[in-house]
Amino acid sequence: MSKQRVNIAPITARIKAFIVDMFMILMPILYIATYVVLDGKDDFKGSQIAIFICNALFGVFLSIFFSLKAQTPGYKSQQIYLISLKTGRKISFFHAIFRYICFVLAGFSLVGLLLCFFRKDRLNFHDIITNSAAVIKKLS
Repeated sequence: MSKQRVNIAPITARIKAFIVDMFMILMPILYIATYVVLDGKDDFKGSQIAIFICNALFGVFLSIFFSLKAQTPGYKSQQIYLISLKTGRKISFFHAIFRYICFVLAGFSLVGLLLCFFRKDRLNFHDIITNSAAVIKKLS
């Protein structure tokens, strides 16, 4: 029987996975908020609360996917899993929520999101703070 090893997922695969997640999860949330809940794009653009709620829902849905399957639809398309670096297993819901909050905070400085380009292990700010990583399984 072969043993499984994991490698940190390539940066390009993580970016592709995030784009897929935005289109499959965030876009329907934004559409429903704009055209079902509110009265159109002008109301949506004028409501910072609606924008915040949509992004918070996106984080909750991502966290649910990560805590149940260790993959979102985008991660699944790129064959990536999110694991805890301590245990090597999928992360909990609250751990995933904390990771999303760190991701959002890292986006404010932009340095946190670009950190992976300067580190040998290719981890971002939110990966380091939450001790988690997007990995690809390798058979050895």
